[in-house]
Amino acid sequence: MRVSFERVTVAQTFSLEGVGIHSGHPSDVTVEPGTNGIRFRSGGDWIAATPENVSRTPRSTWLGNVRTVEHLMSALGAFGVTDADVTVSAEELPILGGGALEYSLSLRSAGTAPLGIWRTATIFGRVNLTEEGQSVSISAGEGRWKYVFDAGDRWPGRLEFETSIDSMTYTEQIAPAKTTVFEEEIEAVLAAGLGRGGSEDNTLVLGSDGYRSGKTFDDEPARHKLLDLMGDLALAGVPLRFLNVSAEESGHTLNVKAAARLAQLCRWED
Repeated sequence: MRVSFERVTVAQTFSLEGVGIHSGHPSDVTVEPGTNGIRFRSGGDWIAATPENVSRTPRSTWLGNVRTVEHLMSALGAFGVTDADVTVSAEELPILGGGALEYSLSLRSAGTAPLGIWRTATIFGRVNLTEEGQSVSISAGEGRWKYVFDAGDRWPGRLEFETSIDSMTYTEQIAPAKTTVFEEEIEAVLAAGLGRGGSEDNTLVLGSDGYRSGKTFDDEPARHKLLDLMGDLALAGVPLRFLNVSAEESGHTLNVKAAARLAQLCRWED
């Protein structure tokens, strides 16, 4: 399939502040108009938001030394932003409300601007990856996305969420979904030096028979996992509205592998 699109950046600069979900450290993030693709910087050189620049994937996605980029990448992808310069004051982007709502609202307020530069990509083939009970399938399409969250015999069991991607649907149905953690995992997560910025305001705790903190959606874990998936696949550079994606139980590691494979299947023309 051959797709053509105009490159888009943010129309105005915006900034947000909070704490990192894993580091617990204060962090400011500033998103500015750009013309060099999406790239991040935290006290060093610019790092392009591409699969090959992913350095780690333990419960978040790192680009070089910049941690937890997936929520902002997800929102940028949903709004069709292809170019932006992102500066982070600390090693990790702020978790804010636990999803991407603040990013979405800021993008809506800042607006987007076309760069007058068109790109064309031909996508040769499909991506079908399966690994240890996880799967990601990608084909060229019209922006249909589905995620299956399956806790097996444990509550909440199997949850499915499916939607078409556009900025309004994303802001209303996906962006508010918080990051999740099983109640019995919390001690081990903290012992591993992760989740230090977690709170009931930004994390949905899954107890043995119900949510232990306030939910926005009954199927919130599936929606948040779809949010993460979108952010990771946006690294491939293909606008999300041109992809049909179905995934089950995939995490950042498999998502990034899928993004790398998708990038390999693309032939670009300027």
